[in-house]
Amino acid sequence: MRFRINQALRHLTVLAAAAVLMTAIGAKPLYAMGTDNPPPTDDGKKKRKKEGSAIEQQEQQLAQAKEHAKFLRDYRAARELILAGHYQAGIAAMHGLGHDNHPDVANYIGYANRKLGNYEQSKIWYEAALKADPNHTRTWSYYGMWQMEQGNRLKALDDLQKVNLLCGNTDCKEYIELKAVIDGKASY
Repeated sequence: MRFRINQALRHLTVLAAAAVLMTAIGAKPLYAMGTDNPPPTDDGKKKRKKEGSAIEQQEQQLAQAKEHAKFLRDYRAARELILAGHYQAGIAAMHGLGHDNHPDVANYIGYANRKLGNYEQSKIWYEAALKADPNHTRTWSYYGMWQMEQGNRLKALDDLQKVNLLCGNTDCKEYIELKAVIDGKASY
């Protein structure tokens, strides 16, 4: 009888923790998994006018839309450089965006550094990405791969579990890729 009560309490605790996690994940921005379509961060550098005529507000919105379009175009180009193996040029292009604290930008700077064998720099950038967005699934996956390359299989398994919780299943790309690396079926 006592065993059943303890077992029921453990199941209830796990379910409560999962519910809290899913609520927290649901409140995060949609780009938490990582994307090739991220919004730029404000960085607090720009002060937005709260007052002004309708024309001024429209002009400001148009300027922001143009800035966002330029950021996306330049981010995608930098990402393509990195994915094509042009790591140094990709890192320079990512820095050129002026949004190093954006989780997608920091993640790809970390990825490129890892591919170059700059493991300490890679770690710094992965941690910066996770500081900007603790639920950034792609970064957890890449950081798990970094852990495997460092011989930290247990830490990589922890990161795989985080990816599983963030994805909500084992079917997401980030989970599949990290699992294959951990199982020795792929290198990334």
